[in-house]
Amino acid sequence: MKKTTTTVSNPAARTKGIGSGFTWMLLLASILMGAYACSPKPVADVPVSSPSLTPISELSAPSPDPRVGLGAGLFDAEEAYWNLSRVSHTPPPEDFLGVTNSDLAFKDNYVFQGNYNGVIVWDISDPANPSLVVDYLCPASQSDVSVYGNIMTVSGEGYGGRLDCGSEPIQEAVSDIRLRGIRIFDISDVKNPEYIANVQTCRGSHTHSLMKDPNDDENIYVYVSGSAGVRPEAELPGCSDVSPDDDPNSALFRIEVIKIPLANPADAAIVSSPRIFEDLEEAPSHGLAPADKRANEEAKARGAYTFMLGGEERVLNDRFARGLLQRMVAERGGTADEAPTAADSAALRENIQGIIDEMIGAGDDDESSRKGPNQCHDITLYPEIGLAGGACEGYGLLLDITDPVNPVRIDAVADSNFSYWHSATFSNDGSKILFTDEWGGGGGPKCRVDDPYEWGADALFTLEDGKMEFKSYYKMSAPQTSLENCVAHNGSLIPVPGREIMVQSWYQGGISIFDWTDINNPIEIAFQDYGPINGESYGNGGSWSVYWYNGSIVSSEIARGLDIFELTPSDYLTENEIAAANTVKLDYLNAQGQPMFKWPSTYVLAKAYVDQLDRDGDLPSTGVMAIRQGIANAEAYPDRSSEILKGLASEVSSMAASSSNSDKVQKLASTISDLASM
Repeated sequence: MKKTTTTVSNPAARTKGIGSGFTWMLLLASILMGAYACSPKPVADVPVSSPSLTPISELSAPSPDPRVGLGAGLFDAEEAYWNLSRVSHTPPPEDFLGVTNSDLAFKDNYVFQGNYNGVIVWDISDPANPSLVVDYLCPASQSDVSVYGNIMTVSGEGYGGRLDCGSEPIQEAVSDIRLRGIRIFDISDVKNPEYIANVQTCRGSHTHSLMKDPNDDENIYVYVSGSAGVRPEAELPGCSDVSPDDDPNSALFRIEVIKIPLANPADAAIVSSPRIFEDLEEAPSHGLAPADKRANEEAKARGAYTFMLGGEERVLNDRFARGLLQRMVAERGGTADEAPTAADSAALRENIQGIIDEMIGAGDDDESSRKGPNQCHDITLYPEIGLAGGACEGYGLLLDITDPVNPVRIDAVADSNFSYWHSATFSNDGSKILFTDEWGGGGGPKCRVDDPYEWGADALFTLEDGKMEFKSYYKMSAPQTSLENCVAHNGSLIPVPGREIMVQSWYQGGISIFDWTDINNPIEIAFQDYGPINGESYGNGGSWSVYWYNGSIVSSEIARGLDIFELTPSDYLTENEIAAANTVKLDYLNAQGQPMFKWPSTYVLAKAYVDQLDRDGDLPSTGVMAIRQGIANAEAYPDRSSEILKGLASEVSSMAASSSNSDKVQKLASTISDLASM
């Protein structure tokens, strides 16, 4: 980190902030002399240095962007970093290699990594050398995982998941051994997870969110988001796929809430199926991006089959086209191994629109076909503030979860720039919320040079009287190739005090860290990116999710394994701010489960606030220098620290009301006061 011994690290602070330079010279004299007046002997000032600081509004990102043009490879791809460094990279164990890694959960020093083949548990006591604890083979998609105490819950949605965790495929359309829902494990012995129960749901569990209600110490709750089709009633009694208007027990337009008794997790059961989507209309949407339109024209020139959907011409997937061609062969009496003819191709081209319309119900007069979403992709629970953010197809929902069994929708927003609403993140104080847009479902290249900035991005809102007010978009800025799946995906806040900073995955767009303290102007301050998985053809990979956990930034790399990074100091994020963030210690962390960060009163917390007040010009440079000197003297003379800090806290507090950021100045004063009483 660059440092300087000059007393002015931010020239803007000369004119912005409290009073005049003369006022602050008086404060300096008070702190350095008056605070020690009752002491038998004044202390000598120790040397003080100030970090190099640049206002976020004046940020200068690397140019040209080193993420552009990186060489491809699975485990040997080129890599680019900015203000972030690698701590370790760990490839998947053998049974999981080449199978999609999904989401992460954390407990103590363990990372639980979901994978379509099961769950991998890593010990990251030494982040530089993660060690494999257990690779638990239990196939299901997506195997999103959550933990609390001695309980682990795992999602299963695909048709191949088995109740016995076996890997033999299920061939039958209806099967009594199929698992679609939540698996529950006892992880008292982390090395030997014990499969103790499951809760089956009508639409399976694409994702789930685990909630510990602050007012309930006897149970935990799981909100299940299932996005697949409704399973047959013959497979799970009570499952219905008709409109709720015709069947009040329909599995559509609802989520499931599961209660798990901590004393007996095997008694877990669905306790409610709230319909949080009532009265929502079909959401607006956008058309195809320029690159997609070009790809369509190129495909048509090669003879691809096309159809109309949502007013746009679409290209039929090659694999699906082959299946429909075999259908044409069968309809004319051909055999299963007979190759389609030119006449079969012409018949498909003539009838394709009707086939697609029949499949999706186009032209159906049923009012339910024009309603809003009938399921959520995921729901972020923030129990400390009693709110949740539901990412539900074409809408972002705000839910009241003060009664965890009966969540209530209090607001809903739609946006024609958004395609598929995804994970939500609240600001730590609950005054803001951010949603991601998984345009293309995570499998498409949506960060190409001419893809619109607002598509496949984040949407940022303030929360005002229970309403979400749109403010701005944020999108990872480096254009990616058409060989790389890239779109906004999962991430978390980094607990830098006094700021909203988030780390977020972008699949093969890499990892982006951005500051959204100024919600109207989110700005990237760090990143990491690999080159494409494959330089010749499209390959699926990249960061599925990335989270801050107890000082480490941990990424689930879809194809490459587990990556751990750490922040490096810069003009935009100082060593003190990083150190203050790392004083926050979590017992556990789950995807779509947001904890409230609380910072212990430490010297680095005080210094972090000073760095921020200095960077933003909220205190004149003479005042910043005085406070830095007072803190340095208190650290250097521990037997005199209490008297030094008491005087410093009083002087800082007296200036809070006149500062351009009085709240932060008062937080600084309170932190110094706490240190004085320790």
